[in-house]
Amino acid sequence: MTKQTIRVIARFIALPNKVEELKAVLLELIEPTRQEAGAIKYELLQNQSDPTDFTFIEEWTSDQALNTHLDSPHLQAGVGKLEGLVTAAPDVRRYHLLA
Repeated sequence: MTKQTIRVIARFIALPNKVEELKAVLLELIEPTRQEAGAIKYELLQNQSDPTDFTFIEEWTSDQALNTHLDSPHLQAGVGKLEGLVTAAPDVRRYHLLA
């Protein structure tokens, strides 16, 4: 059996007056994360009908690679900048592809 990758959907909702600030923080995460061992896909989306809604679509080779990412200095620095920019804590969910 082929080893399954880990898929992640991480959603962030900006305060209405902080959309551009949150976008800048999230965009800073893209390049360093894409360079990490185990990163297969790391994309940031912004909802067309609600610009406060941002979603990362991620794919990782393993839980270990994802956990290393979650502990990385650049991600921890980004998380530290979220206070005052988002309506609530990010909604981060892990998935396995079924079909």
